[in-house]
Amino acid sequence: MQDLSRADLAEQVIPSLQEVQERLGYIPREAITWLADRLHLSEQEIYGVASFYNNFRFTPPGKHHLRICLGTACHVQGGDRLLAATSEKLGIKPGETTADKRYSLERVACVGCCALAPAVVLDDEVFGRTTQRSLKRLLDTIDRTDRKAKKSGEGSQ
Repeated sequence: MQDLSRADLAEQVIPSLQEVQERLGYIPREAITWLADRLHLSEQEIYGVASFYNNFRFTPPGKHHLRICLGTACHVQGGDRLLAATSEKLGIKPGETTADKRYSLERVACVGCCALAPAVVLDDEVFGRTTQRSLKRLLDTIDRTDRKAKKSGEGSQ
């Protein structure tokens, strides 16, 4: 078996990072160290690739993953204001997870639903023409549902 060149190893960085994130939900520090050893690259090179692409995350995701589109159509229709209000309501910045691990917030360049601007994706479900009010109602509904589920789970133990 022939040795892989440095370029061949570098080509494996993104697929390897994708696999780690798919399995763990994020890229922990230990994974960067492990990948650096495995691919014979420096940790800085691995981290440089991972931090360049905004689809890689370095913190564990929350139970509910909220992505707010800031593509052109969504931006024009108020996506930036929606992101700011959501960030304030949850008490986190984009790329972070709430302390209780319930929500993670992401800003995305486009979700491919320009006709529904501004669009929000919550747990892989797209919500279009989202307003601050409708998003607040959605989050309140999730909070109630989670509380009910937690309550019923406690009662069955």
